[in-house]
Amino acid sequence: MTDALLVETRTAPDAAWWRQAAVYQIYPRSFADANGDGIGDIPGIVSRADYLRDLGIDAVWLSPFYPSALADGGYDVADYRDVDPRLGTLADFDDMVEALHSRDIRVIVDIVPNHSSDQHEWFQEALAAGRGSAARDRYIFREGTGPDGSEPPTDWDSVFGGSAWERVEDGQWYLHNFAVEQPDLNWDHPEVRADFLKTLRFWSDRGVDGFRIDVAHMLTKDLSEPLPSRAELDAMDRTSGTHPMIDRDDVHEIYAEWRAVFDEYDPPRTAVAEAWVETPERRAKYASAEGLGQAFNFDLLVADFDAAQFRSIIADNLQQAQATGSSTTWVLSNHDVTRHATRYGLPALNGRLVKQGTEWVKAGGPAEGLDRDGGLRRAHAATLLLLGLPGSTYLYQGEELGLHEVAQITPEQRQDPGFFRGAEFDGLGRDGCRVPLPWTAQGSSLGFGAGGAHLPQPAWFAQYAVDVEAADPSSTLSLYREALRLRHLLQTDETLEWIDTGRADVLRFARPNGWQVVSNFGAESFDLGADAADVVLASAALEGAALAGEATVWIAPAGLSR
Repeated sequence: MTDALLVETRTAPDAAWWRQAAVYQIYPRSFADANGDGIGDIPGIVSRADYLRDLGIDAVWLSPFYPSALADGGYDVADYRDVDPRLGTLADFDDMVEALHSRDIRVIVDIVPNHSSDQHEWFQEALAAGRGSAARDRYIFREGTGPDGSEPPTDWDSVFGGSAWERVEDGQWYLHNFAVEQPDLNWDHPEVRADFLKTLRFWSDRGVDGFRIDVAHMLTKDLSEPLPSRAELDAMDRTSGTHPMIDRDDVHEIYAEWRAVFDEYDPPRTAVAEAWVETPERRAKYASAEGLGQAFNFDLLVADFDAAQFRSIIADNLQQAQATGSSTTWVLSNHDVTRHATRYGLPALNGRLVKQGTEWVKAGGPAEGLDRDGGLRRAHAATLLLLGLPGSTYLYQGEELGLHEVAQITPEQRQDPGFFRGAEFDGLGRDGCRVPLPWTAQGSSLGFGAGGAHLPQPAWFAQYAVDVEAADPSSTLSLYREALRLRHLLQTDETLEWIDTGRADVLRFARPNGWQVVSNFGAESFDLGADAADVVLASAALEGAALAGEATVWIAPAGLSR
């Protein structure tokens, strides 16, 4: 055995639950609809609490459920300390926390600090107050350019396409790095900083166990005049901590204040940063014990189903965790990317997705369509590999059913601003991974609710319904349930040791208590020899003592109680 990696746990066991947790992301509007209005809600989550318990997860992460005009799927927040009335009430939220906690499931909520909704009371006040007002100082307003100020302050683009500036009635412009309905907050303003501390305490006092921080790397900005052009901005170094807009060192002053709030609670509240930064050293700053404590590792979202890529990413991220004292995170799907069963079923995985007829293809790549069976087979293998790794794993709702991306959504039915404004979220926007879940093979919305669904469910969703898969021991759901049940037996020290397999396309590693994971990324089977007798879980049936191609197995140490 070689390449031993060890990450020491620095916190007490009851405070360290997050280090190797399996966290299930719920996109509330698409999970379960209790009142039949076509939109998922908080009571719907409560109604499925037993399902979440039986799945075997350690925590749920809720994407935004706050009052919102839904300009960006709820990430345009109008009130950070309330529940969208279409999704329920604060009393419903409290019932959900109680229901999940009673089933030993912790609760993580999304915090969206870079921007608010344009419907937020602060922004409405800013619009009414006019130029030079204290209310406008909470946001980023500037005068326009040109003889009459009718041109935006800079030529910057927003993430969703088009200008990053929007003009208001009195002629000033405000900055929005995302949708026009999402004005950026001014994090130099003391009221902004104080209000978010109030928000963190508000939800922590209601029993929330942790927070996922949206675009954590973008809060602080240096907007000293003269403002740079887009070309100048793009040419600036993003690894020094001094970039005017991205990943500035001074953002960590904010997170130090947040950490002080988290540590007021017993056990301390946890946090994980969504930080798309350039280097491991930059990411480590967000994962420090003095800051948020953990940062997302998104490297596998842009990797092929390839042994060399997986091994490199795994080794690199475990080394990063060792350096910070944090634990890494493993992610294959979320609400912003194409589902990995679909990504792995395409001929080339790192380009932009487009639709050709009713099939997914890669722009500029081969014209072959989606290999559904192959994509799902590779997804099973990759997931079982990830669940065997040290660190936390984030699962996205529906992946436990083996759902593919939904491509057949008409422009009239789409909701994602990335689609309408030309942004390249895999070519078709993000609605395809946000389609409401199928709970039953029958019904107007396949058990999602008594009515319809806010995004169209394709007919083929029925074969992936929970009631169908729960009755099938060979289903994706059954695989996830068994993997999550057994996963707790693997969670000892955060150690991994690679074992040479003699093949570049087969990865094998051991955990400290003797558990082994073997993943065959190739097409040719791999002989497990005598170890085949100790296989306790496989993503595909063994062929005698041989591990099939594109498959993963878990091998338990002899004599271990299962």
